[in-house]
Amino acid sequence: MAGHRKNPAGLGARHDRLVQEARHDTYKMKGKLPEPTACPQCGAVYHKGRWTWTAAPRDAHKSLCPACHRINDKYPGGLLTLKGPYLAEHKEELLNLARNEEKAERDEHPLSRIMSVDEKKGAIEISTTDAHLPQRIGEALHHAHQGTLTIHYAKEQKFIRVTWAR
Repeated sequence: MAGHRKNPAGLGARHDRLVQEARHDTYKMKGKLPEPTACPQCGAVYHKGRWTWTAAPRDAHKSLCPACHRINDKYPGGLLTLKGPYLAEHKEELLNLARNEEKAERDEHPLSRIMSVDEKKGAIEISTTDAHLPQRIGEALHHAHQGTLTIHYAKEQKFIRVTWAR
């Protein structure tokens, strides 16, 4: 095939590429807030580039923190599902452990919170404001009560789905 060329149009090699579209996270701040800024809903204060539980000065600016924004929109950053026959017998104990882990995390990181706890068909779903808290609670449950822990993280969506079963 003497007359056969690699590119039928005869234009040479292609130099185009598939460009990945950047993911837009609506709950990530687009810059620094004026300092100090207080969340009117939960009372967290933005100071020195991070949200803390310090007292807000009277002249503090007002802006919803990302956690309250997610809570108001009912748009979780993570989901933890508890299921299995063990759940029915130890429900309160498991939920207390989850709340204790949330409190420990929230004390240090005000944006890490439980949004809701819902019972659905013999399972409990705990939705959270970030992707770290479900994993922390799941690992604590696994450590204290054994069972099976499964973690699925959708990096492009900044969302984690954790399942603990026993």
